[in-house]
Amino acid sequence: MSSKIIIISIIAYFLGNVSASYLIAKLTKGIDIRKYGSGNAGATNVMRTLGTKAAILAFLGDAIKGVIAVILGNMVAGEVGQIAAGIFVVIGHNWPVLLGFKGGKGIATTIGVMTAINPFIVAAIVPIGIIIIIITKYVSLASITGMIIFPIFMLITRQPTKLIIFSFILSVMALYRHKSNIKKLIQGTESKIGEKVSKL
Repeated sequence: MSSKIIIISIIAYFLGNVSASYLIAKLTKGIDIRKYGSGNAGATNVMRTLGTKAAILAFLGDAIKGVIAVILGNMVAGEVGQIAAGIFVVIGHNWPVLLGFKGGKGIATTIGVMTAINPFIVAAIVPIGIIIIIITKYVSLASITGMIIFPIFMLITRQPTKLIIFSFILSVMALYRHKSNIKKLIQGTESKIGEKVSKL
């Protein structure tokens, strides 16, 4: 079993390295999305740089690889396999060796991972995030709030202990990746949807 976990973790990590945001920016505009706006290879930065349609494709692409990783993990090593794959596909997205360890913040991929594991939790959290975005125009605030309540929802709904621990790990990774956003939100300098971006 341990060898299977190692194998699926490696596969999931490199699957996470496939950045939809990076590829879409390169293929459509010939640019490195990480040199624009926030410097983040994620759907929000794609929206600010390339527009809504490109952002939707980037979000879906990064979410789908999360789904695929969990399905493969389950096929190879059951529940433990899907948990390992879920964690490592997000790590691969956030810190991709193929992109110099400079990736995204993992929200879309995390949503994909959790959709494959527990779609009901995702269905409960995503609308909250959408409401926050509509009211405040801060995507980062919605992401941060969603990742804080994610493990809380897992506890409240009495999910298996392994999945609760799993949710805490994903939450901590997401919050760590959003540390600069948290600082900007506190200082009142965080960018809102619709604001123009500039080259780094």
